[in-house]
Amino acid sequence: MSDASNPNTRDKHKQHHTLDKLKTSAFERRMSLAKASLRAGSRWATVNAGTMFSSEADKDRKRKKVMSEQAQYLVQEMGKLKGSIVKIGQMMALYGEHFLPPEVTEALHTLNNDTMALSWSAIEQQLKLELGSKLDELNVDQEPLGTASLAQVHRAVRKSDGLEIVLKVQYPGVAAAIDSDLGLFRNMLKLTRMVPQTREFEEWFSEVSEMMHREVNYQMEAATTERFYERLKDDPRYIVPQIIHEYCTDGVLCMTFERGVPINSAVMLSLPQSRRDKLGAASIEIAVREMFEWGEMQTDPNFGNYLVRLGNGKDIPDKTILLDFGAIRGFDSNLLKVARNLIIAGYNHNKAEMIDAMQGYIFFDQMPAEVKPGMADVFLMATEPFTSPEVNPDAPANVFDAEGKYIWKQSLLHSRVMKLAGNSMTSRYFSIPPKEFMFISRKFIGAYTFMTVIDARTNVRSMVSKFL
Repeated sequence: MSDASNPNTRDKHKQHHTLDKLKTSAFERRMSLAKASLRAGSRWATVNAGTMFSSEADKDRKRKKVMSEQAQYLVQEMGKLKGSIVKIGQMMALYGEHFLPPEVTEALHTLNNDTMALSWSAIEQQLKLELGSKLDELNVDQEPLGTASLAQVHRAVRKSDGLEIVLKVQYPGVAAAIDSDLGLFRNMLKLTRMVPQTREFEEWFSEVSEMMHREVNYQMEAATTERFYERLKDDPRYIVPQIIHEYCTDGVLCMTFERGVPINSAVMLSLPQSRRDKLGAASIEIAVREMFEWGEMQTDPNFGNYLVRLGNGKDIPDKTILLDFGAIRGFDSNLLKVARNLIIAGYNHNKAEMIDAMQGYIFFDQMPAEVKPGMADVFLMATEPFTSPEVNPDAPANVFDAEGKYIWKQSLLHSRVMKLAGNSMTSRYFSIPPKEFMFISRKFIGAYTFMTVIDARTNVRSMVSKFL
């Protein structure tokens, strides 16, 4: 997931306090969370017993209040432990909205990623352990560029040639603690009795386990970064950092330092419309190519995964810097075929075609025929940017400009889709979407949000037409 450990994050985080070591002892972590969980569980049971003779409305109100209080308390206790337990909580907040109570996901969303830094002496010791004598070749900034739950990032300069690089340094012990922390998190939810242990919960918990292990696999992240670098190195609209292998290990990821500004910064929003349109088009084109050309997708839509290197508005173009390839996910050919068919049906704005595209995947094949039209309506609205006024008479009159570009900010698309989904998706078949579709939809929601934030206007239809 994206976080302050992005190797090329621009702003330094002033660290007034540092930790000398992390609590990675399984016993320490287990005792800390067990005590917190039992306290929350007993409070939860007391409230349930105390409301036995209350009205249903009063019971519901009190339960929600106590669940919110206890979830916030547990999250505070998790935050004290740092390490993978924080990242696990963040992942469950991001993907657990379909099977966790809203009070729990709201509390988990407050887990702070920009955590207290590990002291330089501890980081230096880790770098010496990982890099050995090669560390002498570098001047490393002792103050981190960013800190997070699993790693922190330090800028460095290679003495021999002045090359600016960043070192993403994994905290000692966090990789080995992942499985233990996953068990702690599961037991915490069981002890509190606030979350039903359903099949969907088990499937997503297994998925979070996989994602956690990918997060700490720096060899995989390096290889993925290099794949995207090769794909985009000749396109002047993008920058992908280069991996510097001589300073990469299982616990250190090294790449070139790339300067840029955050996409939601004031300077970005002050750019002329034409420049924002080009940056928006470049951003969403990546999502289209991931789906139709490359078959793998950066599934974390966090804004921290992108920076912009500003040009001069004339002969030097603005460039989008792509960061953090630890959340890349490949999809099998059958799923890609189904997803592409859904997008093509949206491109054609054809409801019958959209319903017909809902097959060949177990989620759709197990769905009764009478349920599909409601879902088709939501998909058709979600793919509105892929259409045109001529093809899509259902689109509001003000969402396309005279050049056929989609006006993202004016469209209010996300809120309209959510409202339609809430009104029409009452069946249990809509409650737990497959995790693969969740990843894809989140990526496009992230791209849509990016367009809205920078107030871009783009012709997505022309991007998709290349692949039809």
